[in-house]
Amino acid sequence: MIRLYVIGIAILLVAILANGIAIKLGFKTWYDFLGLLNQNGIRGIKILGSGDYIWLFIIYPLCLGIAYWLGDKIYKLI
Repeated sequence: MIRLYVIGIAILLVAILANGIAIKLGFKTWYDFLGLLNQNGIRGIKILGSGDYIWLFIIYPLCLGIAYWLGDKIYKLI
């Protein structure tokens, strides 16, 4: 149970950091993407640029996967 908590905290911290970096770099976050879909329906998909898609579907999930790995390593240290 504690292992899951440590991994969850690691994922949360990395997600917050990654979202901050995305905003600074001008990429859309998942919150922005869902807002576009809510406002524009399926046409909201066309508003995103290729960099946004790369961020949302490749880089961001990779960051979260690394956060899981990092959380697991931290748990094994304690």
